[in-house]
Amino acid sequence: MKKRILITEDNKANQVLLEDLLTLHGFEVFTAANGKECLESIDHVKPDLILMDIQMPVMNGTAAILALKQLPGTQNIKIAALTSYAMAGDKEKFLKLGADVYLSKPINTRELPRIIKNLLQGG
Repeated sequence: MKKRILITEDNKANQVLLEDLLTLHGFEVFTAANGKECLESIDHVKPDLILMDIQMPVMNGTAAILALKQLPGTQNIKIAALTSYAMAGDKEKFLKLGADVYLSKPINTRELPRIIKNLLQGG
């Protein structure tokens, strides 16, 4: 069974790039345009991993990560926090919030599939 990834990203170009890349690597991919859509789709999608953009309208990635870590049944979903506004201390901040990995944009498209596979294998 294919691993399911929910891409939560408001930038359509980034969303399409990630979707194409991850589909090519054998993942089943779903998308959400913001944290609210992510939370609303959790029960339907049942993702193994969420790629969570931090800066989004409606509900940002920080609020969505906090909600996911508090909701019954979603605490163990792997989360990769993504941001193009990387600041000193952000990595530690998002790992403390509950993200499993912190990645700055632009995403390294050669490394991302390896990072995801490692996360999904418990690494």
